[in-house]
Amino acid sequence: MIGTVLVANRGEIACRIFRTCGELGIRTVAVHSDPDANARHARVADTAVRLPGATPAETYLRGDLIVKAAVAAGADAVHPGYGFLSENADFARAVLDAGLVWIGPPPEAIEAMASKTRAKELMGLRPLGEVSASDLPVLVKAAAGGGGRGMRIVRRLEELSAALEGARAEAASAFGDGEVFVEPYIENGRHVEVQILADTHGTVWALGTRDCSLQRRHQKVIEEAPAPGLSEGLEEELRTLAVRAARAVSYVGAGTVEFLVADDKAHFLEMNTRLQVEHPVTEAVFDVDLVALQIAVAEGQPLPGTPPRARGHAVEARLYAEDPSQDWAPQTGTLHRLTVPGVRLDTGYEDGDEIGVHYDPMLAKAVAHAPTRAEAIRKLAGALERAQLHGPTTNRTLLVNSLRHEEFTTAAMNTAFYDRHLTSLTSTPPDPHAPLAAALADAHGRSRFGGGWRNMPSQPQVKRYERAGEEIEVRYRWGRDGLEADGVRVVHADARLVVLEVDGVRRRYEVSRYGDEVYAGATALRALPRFPDPKAQLAPGSLLAPMPGTVVRIAEGLEVGAKVEAGEPIVWLEAMKMQHRISAPVAGTLSVLHAVVGGQVAVGALLAVVEEDQ
Repeated sequence: MIGTVLVANRGEIACRIFRTCGELGIRTVAVHSDPDANARHARVADTAVRLPGATPAETYLRGDLIVKAAVAAGADAVHPGYGFLSENADFARAVLDAGLVWIGPPPEAIEAMASKTRAKELMGLRPLGEVSASDLPVLVKAAAGGGGRGMRIVRRLEELSAALEGARAEAASAFGDGEVFVEPYIENGRHVEVQILADTHGTVWALGTRDCSLQRRHQKVIEEAPAPGLSEGLEEELRTLAVRAARAVSYVGAGTVEFLVADDKAHFLEMNTRLQVEHPVTEAVFDVDLVALQIAVAEGQPLPGTPPRARGHAVEARLYAEDPSQDWAPQTGTLHRLTVPGVRLDTGYEDGDEIGVHYDPMLAKAVAHAPTRAEAIRKLAGALERAQLHGPTTNRTLLVNSLRHEEFTTAAMNTAFYDRHLTSLTSTPPDPHAPLAAALADAHGRSRFGGGWRNMPSQPQVKRYERAGEEIEVRYRWGRDGLEADGVRVVHADARLVVLEVDGVRRRYEVSRYGDEVYAGATALRALPRFPDPKAQLAPGSLLAPMPGTVVRIAEGLEVGAKVEAGEPIVWLEAMKMQHRISAPVAGTLSVLHAVVGGQVAVGALLAVVEEDQ
C-alpha cells in the first residue's frame, strides 16, 4: 500500500491531489521552486522540499532533483500531475529505478504516445512533409507537451518559416524539446476527447466524452461533459478509438484521447498520457475521484468490469489572470480575494498570494454539475458573476459572456468561437454607478475622522478613479440627510457596503480597498491622486511591458528611425511560458528602443516609442 506520495507539480493540481491523498490517509510531499516557497501547495502538504531556482527548467523540469527529493522525504510514490514532467518517459523510469511507485502509465506507453508524430503513426496517420500552398491552412505543433505551447496556424506560405521558428523556441522553453511538425488545420471543428482509465488486469474504461472547443491560443478555456450534440454512432466511434489507442500501447492509469470532430467525422489528434486539467467534469458526471482511482491502479487493484453510469451534465471554466481584450496578456500581482460561491473550486491560490511571472496564469477551475446542460451552464455563469476576484485582471467577464452566448447555449460552438466573438465578449458596458459607490464608501470611512454635514452649502467632493485605462471623475456632497449625489439616492453607505437607488431600482455594492485598488461589486478601480504627477506622463505611442518578462526577440532589422505600420510587431516578451507580441500602436517612426534581447523587464517598463505620422 502507498503511504506517502510526492507530487512532482505545483498549483491547483498539486493541491487537488493532496486533497484526495488526505481523504485516503496518505501522507504528502510537495516540491517547490524559490518563487513558490510560500505557495499554497507547499503550505498544505505534510512535507515540502525546495528545488533551488525560479524557472521551470531549473526546478519542476529537473527530474533528478525531484527523485532525490522523494527519497529524502521518505516518499514511496510519485504522482506527476499534468504539465512539466507528467509525460516524460525518462522521468517515469527514474522514479521506478529509485524503487518508487509511479502513479502513471508505463514508460513505454508514455514514450509511444508522448511524441505526437509517433502517436499519429501508431494510429495509421502521418504529419505533412514538404508544405505547398495547396496544403494551407496548416498547423505547426510541438511534438512534445501540450497546452497550446509551440502551436501556430499558418495561412500564408511566407509565414511558415517564422511560425516554425517561434514554435520551436516556445516548445523548447516549455518542454525542453524543440521538435515540431506540421499537419492540416481543420477549420471550424470541435475539440472532443474521451477520458480513459485502465488497470493492470486488462480492463479499460472509456468514461464518456468531453467537449473542449472554447479555446484561446489552442488552450482550453471552457470544458463540459458529456460533449453535447454528438450522434450516437459518432460517440460510439470515439469511445472505440480511445480504447483501441489505450490497448495499442498496453496503457495503465488515467489518460485522454483527443479528436477534432467535423461533419460527424472524428480526426485523431493525440493521446495525453496523464490526467487532464478538465478531469473534474468527468468526475462530476460519473461520480468518481480519478486521482483515487489512479492510486488504486498503481497499487495493483482491479477496476470493476464496467464503469459507473453517467448522470447529469458538468461544465468547467478556467479562471486566468489575464486580459482577453489585450491579446490575452497575463497579469501579475497580489490576489487579494478569490471566492466563487456555490460551485466546486480547484485552486492553487489563497487570499494574499502573489501571482508571479514564471508559471501558467491559471488561478482556478470552477465546476458546476446539474441534472441538465442548461442548468449547469446557468449555475456556473451565476457563480462566476457573483465571484469576488480582487487583484490582477481576470477573464471572468469573458467566461460569463461565453457561457451565456447563444452559440454556446445551443451547442453550436467550435474551436473558432473566440476568433469570431472575442470583441463582443470582452466589451460589456461598465457599471456607471460603481465609481460612485467606491467614492461614497471611501467618504464614509474618512468621515469618522472629522468629515460630515455642515449647516451651510458645501462644494461637491471630487474623487478620481481609473477603470480599464479610462479616467473617471465622481462628485458627491454631504447634505442634511448624509451623502448625496445627483440623480442617485443613497439608501445606505458605509466603508464596506453602499446601496444606491437609481430610477426606483436599488443596487447593492460591496466595497473593498487594498491601497489604491478599489473593488465596488465586480468593478475594479484604481484611486488616483488629487494632483497628478506631471513626471508620470508618457509620450504618445509608448510601448510598455504588459507583464514582467524576458525580451526574446526584436523585429529583424528594426532600429531607431525606422518607419513602422500600425499593428506591426516590434518586440516579443516571454512570460508565463508563453511568448507575447508587442506591436506598434500607430503608424509612424520608431523614436526610442530600450528593449534588448535577453533583457529582463518589469511590468510597465518602457520598451519603445513610436511617433505617429502627422
